[in-house]
Amino acid sequence: MLTKRIIPCLDVKDGRVVKGVNFVDLRDAGDPVECGIAYDKAGADELVFLDITASSDRRNIVADMVRKVAETVFIPFTVGGGIRSVEDFRAILREGADKIAVNSAAIDDPYLISRAADKFGSQCVVVAIDARRRRVGKAADPSLSYSESIKINDEWQPKDGWTIYKNGGRLDMNIDAIEWAKRCEELGAGEILLTSMDADGTKAGYDNELTRMVAENVGIPVIASGGAGTKEHFYDTLTYGKADAALAASLFHFKELEIKEVKEYLAAKDVPVRL
Repeated sequence: MLTKRIIPCLDVKDGRVVKGVNFVDLRDAGDPVECGIAYDKAGADELVFLDITASSDRRNIVADMVRKVAETVFIPFTVGGGIRSVEDFRAILREGADKIAVNSAAIDDPYLISRAADKFGSQCVVVAIDARRRRVGKAADPSLSYSESIKINDEWQPKDGWTIYKNGGRLDMNIDAIEWAKRCEELGAGEILLTSMDADGTKAGYDNELTRMVAENVGIPVIASGGAGTKEHFYDTLTYGKADAALAASLFHFKELEIKEVKEYLAAKDVPVRL
């Protein structure tokens, strides 16, 4: 079994690390450069930096901040937010990022994934998927695939599952999350960063059903995001959820758990981690 990764996430707004619940009610969690240094020293396997309002504000990511973080950390560093073109990929990779995460731009132009993968390699292309559960009642036929519909009250509706959102969780695209993840892989994505909007910031546990469904339908690594609250939650998503990595934010930002503590717990449960 490949080594599982623990990844802190820096959600950045107006130059500060922030964290909320269900994508709203944001709290300040510190300076991104200082946070990056601390996580590098704390034993994080990778670091994710997301400028959470760059896409919705239709502006470019803050390049100088990316450069400052990259200069101070020595672990793989993924950057996302406001990336719209292959040139944006090039610019941020040049500032020191190892991987680029795209969400809204990939939804608007799926072939951006292919163009970036052709230019820089699939290993540099991470597709971030923000997904929220949809429910259409108990009439769903479990034999149907996620791409099929069912008839409820004489109306055709999508089967119970998850749909994807863009612009920082503001706009429902009415696209099935499982089908979108499969397409992203086909287009050349090297990794999926999968966030459950329902679980985000709740500390009630990852959406392991969602994570497992995506992991079982793609052949590329899946990073579970949204909902970490205990050491057990990491174990559950890395085992039952079949995630290759687990991402967390507020839990680490506010020192409720240390990365070393999580890794030692996982190692004791025979989950392969880098200690």
